[in-house]
Amino acid sequence: MVASDLTPEKVPSGEDHAAGHRHRLRERFKRAGVAGLQNYEILELLLFRTIPRRDVKPLAKRLIAEFGSVAEALGAPYPRLCGVEGIGEATALDFKMIEAAGRELARGEIKKRTVLSSWTSVIDYCRASMAFEAREVFRILFLDKRNGLIADEIQQTGTVDHTPVYTREVVKRALELSATAVILVHNHPSGDPTPSNADIAMTRQIVEAGKPLGVLVHDHIVIGRNGHASMKGQGLI
Repeated sequence: MVASDLTPEKVPSGEDHAAGHRHRLRERFKRAGVAGLQNYEILELLLFRTIPRRDVKPLAKRLIAEFGSVAEALGAPYPRLCGVEGIGEATALDFKMIEAAGRELARGEIKKRTVLSSWTSVIDYCRASMAFEAREVFRILFLDKRNGLIADEIQQTGTVDHTPVYTREVVKRALELSATAVILVHNHPSGDPTPSNADIAMTRQIVEAGKPLGVLVHDHIVIGRNGHASMKGQGLI
């Protein structure tokens, strides 16, 4: 029987090892939060809800090995989650609901602060949102004159290795929102975040088109499973 969310779980005497492990892990989380847990143990806690009578530690470790982190496991596309041995549709849906809630929290944290002073949060948010997308997605963070977030929008979704980006549309949307700066973000489904020549050329076109209209491009971040690349950091813009 799964414990109620409203009452503490009662662990019977003579419990088996799996039940005892679940109880101890929940108690550790109650005392110390996620700081007291390994990455795979956080996933174990989540898996307890939809897989109540099975040792889920091997599955949690498999997810970390496959995706790299808790955030990226939660951010993985639904079909890819369902393709992991041991993950059913109900568990994959639970993960996507948790990811959606977490994304809203992350967006809220970014909106509370100046984007450029919370760069780590921005990167974490973008990686969780985009690192395991099966197709290229091009999104734009629109900023005000204090570098606060006005809007976070997906402008285009493309194929596995290409997204059509129209310079005029990027600048036009920035002007519609009265944005004075933008951060461009897109993913590489191949996993390698190295900017392509086409990425660099497109970014420079947007930089040049925005300058006379007072729209700055602070950076273009490329997200991949193996990390991220900053065009500004690499001296490409």
